[in-house]
Amino acid sequence: MGSNAFFSSILYFSLLVTLASAAPFLSDDIFGSGVSTGRALLQAKKACGVDFENQNYTILTSQCKGPQYPPKVCCEAFKQFACPFAGEINDMTTDCSPVMFSYINIYGKYPPGLFANECKEGNQGLDCSQVIPTKSSNSSNTIHVAAPHFISHITTAAFLGFLFNLF
Repeated sequence: MGSNAFFSSILYFSLLVTLASAAPFLSDDIFGSGVSTGRALLQAKKACGVDFENQNYTILTSQCKGPQYPPKVCCEAFKQFACPFAGEINDMTTDCSPVMFSYINIYGKYPPGLFANECKEGNQGLDCSQVIPTKSSNSSNTIHVAAPHFISHITTAAFLGFLFNLF
């Protein structure tokens, strides 16, 4: 009886940590220059699970226009486009962030570093909690992959459940 309560508290704690770590933010790290200070050959990035080549960039290119590039308008448009992919973009083990920015620059012909220099909201990055996904930012051929930290939490919780059921 006591082990069930203990297991339940461990499970609830794991779920709480999982939910807290999956906060809806776009990390400032996505704006990085791509310059690595470590062993780049040993830290090869995985291919992105999102097909950024075939995304609809209209939400961004129709609102964020030069030569002035108004920061408020451009950052809101950027968030509308990028927030649905926050989990994938924030995963620094993949090449999602640089691939997304390369296509944004191809389709929008934006100056380098425009969004990195203009879009800043806080310590955690851009807040996506108030962004309502639009149909134009998602396409039918988009693959959403669960963030690795979420999968590891679920795996750990399942293992602990199995372990406590043995004793």
